[in-house]
Amino acid sequence: MRQILKNVKAKLVAKYLENTSSKGTKGFKTRIKARIRKNRQSINKNIGSFFDWVKGAELIELKECNTNEDPVRPELDNTFRRSYGRKIFGVKYGGEIHAVMCFAYTNQIPKDVDDLDKFSHDAYLQSAQRDQNIGQVAVAYTVWSKKKGGGKLIVKEVFKKIKKSNHLNRLVTLSPLTEMASKFHTRNGAKLLQINETTQNFEYKIL
Repeated sequence: MRQILKNVKAKLVAKYLENTSSKGTKGFKTRIKARIRKNRQSINKNIGSFFDWVKGAELIELKECNTNEDPVRPELDNTFRRSYGRKIFGVKYGGEIHAVMCFAYTNQIPKDVDDLDKFSHDAYLQSAQRDQNIGQVAVAYTVWSKKKGGGKLIVKEVFKKIKKSNHLNRLVTLSPLTEMASKFHTRNGAKLLQINETTQNFEYKIL
């Protein structure tokens, strides 16, 4: 009799543990599914918000920018960025600027800022003498984004603008020798043109 009761007790304990385990597993799976659904909704919402602002953004020319925000060449003031045909472009959305890119127009590929200054100055004077547009090469010498996706978007918009130009036939960068700059431009379709002493040039093909 004692052995029978022991066996019954063992079976009841085993059954209880089995039920508890089963409920715990089901509860765990339920929580995981709920969390996945919540994360998916959050991701979809973020993607939707991203594309909403991308669709509504526009490329505009700026009279000035906050040079302290420039991670590449903060030492260049707004006077430099607007002299001799050089320009500042920004991606604007909701009354705010979300990305900035600065350009110089030249007829040669600069290897440093001194070259950039000289070549853009020369191109500006040549265009004034010949009553032509400034330069054939658009040199992007700095770019930064204040909102996710802004950097890629401004490259795309500037690329489209240059393709519509009747005098620009090359889009080249004057980039720092950093892995971040290399990844940014290669991800956006540029090819490494040359590596200089303190900079590197990437080129976006204009077909």
